[in-house]
Amino acid sequence: MRMSTRTRPLIAAIAASALLAGCSAGSSTSTPTSEDDQGGGEDAGSTDDASGEGGGSQETVRVGLVAEPASLDFTTTDGAAIPQLLLDNIYETLVTVDVETGEIIPALATEWEISEDRLTYTFTLEEGVTFSDGSEFTAEDAAFSLERVSSDDWTISLASQLDVVESVEATDETTLEVTLTQPSNSFLYALTTRVGAMFDTEGVDNLAEEAIGTGPYTFGSWDRGSMVTLNRNDDYHGEVPYFSTVEMRYYQDANALNNAMLTDAIDVVGTVQAPESLAEFEGGDYQIIEGTTNGEIVLSMNQSEGEALADPDLRAAVRHAIDHQALLDTCWAGRGELIGSMVPPTDPWYEDRTGDFPYDMEEAQRLIAEAGAEGTELRLRIPSLPYAVSCGTVVESMLEDAGLSVTIDQLEFPAAWLETVFTNKDFDMSIVSHVEPRDMANVFGSPDYYTTYGTEEVQALFAEADAGTEEEQVAAMQEAAALISEDAAADFLFLLPNLMVSDPDITGLPTNAIKESFDLSQLARG
Repeated sequence: MRMSTRTRPLIAAIAASALLAGCSAGSSTSTPTSEDDQGGGEDAGSTDDASGEGGGSQETVRVGLVAEPASLDFTTTDGAAIPQLLLDNIYETLVTVDVETGEIIPALATEWEISEDRLTYTFTLEEGVTFSDGSEFTAEDAAFSLERVSSDDWTISLASQLDVVESVEATDETTLEVTLTQPSNSFLYALTTRVGAMFDTEGVDNLAEEAIGTGPYTFGSWDRGSMVTLNRNDDYHGEVPYFSTVEMRYYQDANALNNAMLTDAIDVVGTVQAPESLAEFEGGDYQIIEGTTNGEIVLSMNQSEGEALADPDLRAAVRHAIDHQALLDTCWAGRGELIGSMVPPTDPWYEDRTGDFPYDMEEAQRLIAEAGAEGTELRLRIPSLPYAVSCGTVVESMLEDAGLSVTIDQLEFPAAWLETVFTNKDFDMSIVSHVEPRDMANVFGSPDYYTTYGTEEVQALFAEADAGTEEEQVAAMQEAAALISEDAAADFLFLLPNLMVSDPDITGLPTNAIKESFDLSQLARG
């Protein structure tokens, strides 16, 4: 079968993305609110608004965010802030997702064929594409990039998405052949994520500090603790971006971010971290974007052997003790959506599971008493991110009302949280948002992951979903989501909304944030 252009239906996928999304909190790319305007315009952050090459301007756009990348290397460093910055902007993929239609569409590959047995994918690559260092992008680079994911050079757990790959071969300069060990629904979708990023064979020696890609922007500079600057790639093989320079500015808290917008220090709030403050921006002086994300805010519970929450009844008590609507209203101004599982409504296998553990304080207290767990001390170790800090105090109060003793430890994010919770599993509970698309299999598919679940039964369901027909995939994924919820593998506080604020004439902002990247090339001033 041949798959090409923008008409190819989406092959639904598990896309087991694992990297923790507390660092992006809803600032990925998605549906533009309006068409990009390639004309000129006034620019609060520019030094020269004269037109540049390809219809772009010489303006600078300043985007404010709260969580800075820990590194530029998403092959060895966890955290969604890195692909948010680099994917689609500097590093491109063979295929990508059209966020308006949900289809997988061409990117660096102009078309692809899938064999009848679903084991061989043949990609035809775009000609005339160059990396930012001037070298030509060929099928050899594509083969190198995909093979490298399965090597020791990739250390993050997300790399397991390509474990299904048996071999990769560049059959000529513009043709890449990938053979799988078994049919996989998740493979093609995985190529739209960071594991599908295309690297220069000569450009991977210092990924933590340098980024060489084929994208519409090139890496400029990094003032750590403050700002990353990207420069327009005027040799880009596609339509060059409107803005000549992008300044990604990072702020330590929500108030500082809001103040930066109110005092014209930035042009865009990439992710509103104090929803109750949106009234400050109403009235016409600013543009407010509100949509949805993939960002499930997960209250994880360490169920390793010997830990208090290894008891399923105690985990069930935790879920019953949380009044999710009250929590949403209190800690995130009622903005967001209750879903009850690890599946957002934008996934094909979504089901509303909010009824699995309805708020019932008496039931929570009964379960705690039956377990002899009154007064059990639980360490709620949360990242220093606004939503986690705000929601953590609400969770603490509700669980203490149920008869548990909760101590909150706030850990610097990303470094301290990643080491303490994610790597060492030194916690009882934590709160973090996972914004990566279709990440349920990786977050709950292995007992070695920080969520400590990954039963044999759920692993079998994930395998069945990946190898089956699309209908079988949906059914198996729904069964897996139900099992995870009913086992109280975690609690799902709510789905983060995509909240953004900008100058009123900024176009191309995403309504829904359902990818890993924030596609800066879509931004313009109209």
